[in-house]
Parts: sequence; structure tokens; C-alpha cells
Amino acid sequence: MIKIAALTTESRNENSQNIDQMSTHEVLKTINDEDKTVASSIEAVLPEIAATVDIVYESLLMGGRLFYVGAGTSGRLGILDAVECPPTYSTPPELVQGIMAGGSIALVQAVEGAEDDPQLGAMDLEEKKLTHFDVVVGIAASGRTPYVVGALQYAKQAGAKTISLSSNQESIISKYTDIAIEVMTGPEVVTGSTRMKAATAHKLVLNMITTSTMIKLGKVYGNLMVDLNASNVKLKERAKNIVSTITNESYHNVENVLEMTNYEVKPSIVMIKAGVDFEVAKRCIQLSNGFVRNAIELAKQDVYINSIENKG
Repeated sequence: MIKIAALTTESRNENSQNIDQMSTHEVLKTINDEDKTVASSIEAVLPEIAATVDIVYESLLMGGRLFYVGAGTSGRLGILDAVECPPTYSTPPELVQGIMAGGSIALVQAVEGAEDDPQLGAMDLEEKKLTHFDVVVGIAASGRTPYVVGALQYAKQAGAKTISLSSNQESIISKYTDIAIEVMTGPEVVTGSTRMKAATAHKLVLNMITTSTMIKLGKVYGNLMVDLNASNVKLKERAKNIVSTITNESYHNVENVLEMTNYEVKPSIVMIKAGVDFEVAKRCIQLSNGFVRNAIELAKQDVYINSIENKG
């Protein structure tokens, strides 16, 4: 069994050993200087992140799901990334899911001992009825959390693809995965407080995984989120701005089209750019596997073919 003190994330940071004697500005500068190192730590594992994205993408294409599993901060980060996917990309809530030790109550209140039982991790995943199409990402800064170990072991047995995300080399959870993402963020400003650099790195990595996957699935046009779920006033305004930017149409015209599509951005863009109705736009989007650029070209062809047929 690995001693906690031997972990990189538990070692003392030389740059902050006298932080209790620093001024407010010095404390903040020390934290900020350490945070600056996070991006370079991630850069070192970009190949592993890229391989993960490709696995997730292929799995989702085949009807699989993405699960994040963690305890404490790690579990909360997984849930945070998962719950942002439906409003941002109109994905069903079951497509990307976060599971954490202790259940939903652990989001706002520590559940003592929940992370220490590997069987609980296995049981929580078992309830999801995993298949070989699914992907499970186990998150643990220490790389040794029993709950996560149990979940990954179960996922392996179920035939799902497995990924580990930690901040220690040769971590225990990496032994049970197809890909190991070990982001070496080093000692924390406050020793062992992995909610800081390690958590920041892990949040960035999770953002990279889902964002890159959604781009590959055709949910982005340029750098605009064309599959957002316009469920409130702010998002409706964003939808209008997106459609207006892409089509160069006036705000008023865009608003009228969006009202016709119940604020679905993709068909609104195709309708305006190709001059087709809602049904044709939807059909072309479906035939183009969700890619708006391809749908526009297909819709234009549809208009051309129909015009020839009508002349004939």
C-alpha cells in the first residue's frame, strides 16, 4: 500500500513554506505563480488526452455513454462537466454522467468514508448497466481512491473502455485503464490541498475531453455553439447572435426564423443560408450527421434539384 506522504500531491511546496508569514499580496502572488504551471503540466499529456477524445467520440457514435467517477472534489468536477453538456450542446442528460462517492448529498456535504469502499464504486456503476460501448473516466488526484479503483475494476469487467485522470505517476487507478492521464501538477501551495492545482488541471482536462468530442460530433460551427439548448432568455439571445453572425441576417429576421424552429439554431441557419423550409433543413441536418456546413450544401442541392424537376 502506498503511503500518502510518498505521493507528489502530498509533498511540501518549497515556494510556499513560509506562506503563513506573507502579506495578502504575497500569498496571492504565490498561488498565482503556482497556477501558471498548470497549463504546461497539461501540455505534457496532450497525446493521452487526444487518445481519450478519440475513444469517447467513437463510443458515442456507437450509442455509448461517458461516465466520470470520483470522490470529493474529483467527483464534483466530473458532475460539473457532465451537467453542462445538455444546455451547451443539447445532449440528453444520460449521454455524459457524473457519479460521485456518497451520491448527490456529497455534492454539498462531505460523506465520511464513502470514498474508502471499492465495492461502492462498483455498485454505483453497476446500476448504470454498463456496456462495451461505454467509457468510464476515473478521477482521483492521489490516483489511489478505493471508490474509483472499484469502479474502474467493474468497468473493465463489463467491457467498457476505461481512462484514469490523476496527478501522480504510476498511480494505482492507472493499472485498471486503457489510457492513463497523469497530470503532474506537483506540490500544492497548501500541502495536500488538491482542490487547487490538481483540481484546476483536472477541470481543464475534462473540459477538453467533452468540448473536443462535441466538436467532432458536429455541434460547433466555426467556434459557435450551434447545438445549444436555448432554455432561457440569455441563451435565446445567444442563439439570435449566433444565427445572425453566421447568416449576416438582421436581428429581426433571425428572431422570426428562430421562433419558427422553436429556437433550434442548426435548422434556422440552414433555412436562411439555403432558402429551404424547416422540414427540409431538419432532413439535411440528419443526412449530414449533424454537421451544419454539409447540411447547407445538401439543402442547396435539394433546392437546385427541385427547381429542375419543377421546370421539367
